[in-house]
Amino acid sequence: MRILIAHNRYRSAAPSGENRVVDTEGEALAARGHEVIRFERRSDDIEGWSPARKASLPARAVWNPEAQRDLRSVLAATRPHVVHLHNTFPLLSPAVLQACRQAGVPVVATLHNYKLACANGEFYRDGAVCHDCAEGRPGQAVRHGCYRGSRVATVPVVLAGRVHRSTWRSLVSAYIFISGSQRDLLSGVGLPPERVFVRHNLIPHRPVPAQPRTSTVVYAGRLDPAKGARLLMAAWDRYLARTNQPGLRLVIAGGGPLAGEVAAWAASRPSVELTGQVSRDRCAELVAAARAVLLPSTWEETFGLVAVEAMAAGTAPIASAHGSFPELITADVDGVLFTPGDPESLALAIGDADTHPERYETLGEQARKTYEARFDPSANLEQLLGIYRFAIAHPR
Repeated sequence: MRILIAHNRYRSAAPSGENRVVDTEGEALAARGHEVIRFERRSDDIEGWSPARKASLPARAVWNPEAQRDLRSVLAATRPHVVHLHNTFPLLSPAVLQACRQAGVPVVATLHNYKLACANGEFYRDGAVCHDCAEGRPGQAVRHGCYRGSRVATVPVVLAGRVHRSTWRSLVSAYIFISGSQRDLLSGVGLPPERVFVRHNLIPHRPVPAQPRTSTVVYAGRLDPAKGARLLMAAWDRYLARTNQPGLRLVIAGGGPLAGEVAAWAASRPSVELTGQVSRDRCAELVAAARAVLLPSTWEETFGLVAVEAMAAGTAPIASAHGSFPELITADVDGVLFTPGDPESLALAIGDADTHPERYETLGEQARKTYEARFDPSANLEQLLGIYRFAIAHPR
């Protein structure tokens, strides 16, 4: 099969799991003998634009005729069987859907976030879950400046969503939601249910050299409010307050807008180690050696990449009991779920990992079995190919 993958890559300063998923799936398809063609734009490139061109960015986010023209040329030259569309914001825009229609190539769109209904893509505002715009009424987003904290920046995002609602409904042959919870939260968008599929992200097992478990718990991810960085700090302090000699160390791998705040906090806590951003191989080693991996997300994660990567390594995840996590993790069987947004609940789970290492060894062993049974990469890729075949058989 000849597959064109279209994706607007996120900024390097804000590492994205979505970029990683796109790359992993493309590599897996190519390894299976399929021809993979890339059509990408990079948000990093915006920094090098002239002031005049930067001023045109809001209009391009709504409709980018240049991206439409360029994709149409690539489609004519390569004649793919299907286009797999990922992120369109801000440099591709829904104009690429029209290019595919003009070329007669069916589109499969993976929806990685809540962008079709929410300006910031997270259903999260002012430190809490927010569903004000879930039913397709985005006025609150402009009022609160939900995209980058700016009403001016939010307007084109909302406008693009409103103008192209029918485009998204009519020009896509198959939609992929990466969890059932994401599909349900976006039900108000009104996508045709007969073209909707739920397919988890492809998570290959990353083998690491055999190593003994350490008395660590690991947080690996962006350091921002939605990912629960402040919740993590509050919970760790509660855990420390309960013991004179903590049996666990907290390793924090990642960077982001709260990196300075987290570093200042960690400086006075010897039980906390900051690694900054690390390579994927190094992160896999940290996870594989840990007693548990902490996922304190305060937004409703559409899919927990790190949770499933931990399960593949045989490490138990401790995660917020909302979003996709209850779908991925069976509480007290292959991981632990705690009350979302509650530092006390997370602190209790950390204390449990400290005092019952044998329990977490058992949870980790079951987590690996769950990964093999539910997240097998070969089965996942077959599901993706089946969705491509559906789209080819039912073009829009």
